[in-house]
Amino acid sequence: MARINFGGTMEEIVTRDEFPMKKAREVLSNEVIAVLGYGVQGPAQALNMRDNGIDVIVGGSPERQRSWEKALKDGWEPGKTLFPFEEAVERATIIQYLVSDAAQTLLWPRIKPYLNKGDALYFSHGFTIVYHDQTAVVPPEFVDVILVAPKGSGTSMRANFLVGSGINSSYAVNQDYTDRAMDRALAIGIAIGSGYLFPTTFKDEVYSDLTGERGILMGALTGVMEAQYNVLRKNGHTPSEAFNETVEELTQSLIRLVGQNGMDWMYANCSTTAQRGALDWRHKFREAVVPVFEDLYQSVTSGKETRIVLQANSAPDYKERLATELGEMRESEMWQAGAAVRALRPER
Repeated sequence: MARINFGGTMEEIVTRDEFPMKKAREVLSNEVIAVLGYGVQGPAQALNMRDNGIDVIVGGSPERQRSWEKALKDGWEPGKTLFPFEEAVERATIIQYLVSDAAQTLLWPRIKPYLNKGDALYFSHGFTIVYHDQTAVVPPEFVDVILVAPKGSGTSMRANFLVGSGINSSYAVNQDYTDRAMDRALAIGIAIGSGYLFPTTFKDEVYSDLTGERGILMGALTGVMEAQYNVLRKNGHTPSEAFNETVEELTQSLIRLVGQNGMDWMYANCSTTAQRGALDWRHKFREAVVPVFEDLYQSVTSGKETRIVLQANSAPDYKERLATELGEMRESEMWQAGAAVRALRPER
């Protein structure tokens, strides 16, 4: 492992230098990996491992036509590399449990009887294990329980893999029955195309992940954008101007500078007027939102957020309600303006 200084704190990470693909193939040489679920993370992890020469099969449900047909389109063959959930688990030695969090609760009674002694049960999110009092998912003591959690969407993971880069991932071992759980986790982390791997626990992963998704990565970002856009529109600015100053400049210019060399570098490459104003208002925004983040973190650690998720996702009309909510966002003036702005971008 490599020891890296992260802002004054030393952390141990695993890179492709310490754990090359050759070693990952050796660790997984006698394993059959079943990817259960072909929705968000499943396709990217399955395809990346297949491309890296790992023995992979996919588990799904023929009744779920959208995901089953997607798997067929990606070259998984029924009876050879594509099976119903139960048969995939029975054939595999490592089971990647990548159906949605709510579906993991519903599917568990069906697949648990097919787990064999020495198998590894793999997750990409700590949700189901940490909140087992709500999900009722308690793995048997005769399996390894491991985690590799990519810090990005499956779409991004696959795209990065295809150009030779990777999404960074966290990893953890929750139960080590075989004494090989750590090697199994790291090998899969490399095989799915992680940029590097950093250690966590199931609990830390789910606490940070749920906070991040509801916070700066999605919930806070959307809310702050809507607030600024609405204030600009209220004060007479056109939809085009309001959207460009709120979203387009961030996504097409500034965030790329942050990604390259950090926030200070982005500041250094903006006007002195922008620098001064941003440096001053940064503190006001931080102080304003700290109470919101404290409330959010407490809601996550208490289990309130998971109860909301499980209750909502198990409702028979959830997909229809979700479509309505997303439709309201899509049809709002702000994102209609965004669609128009994107259409005007020059082709690269």
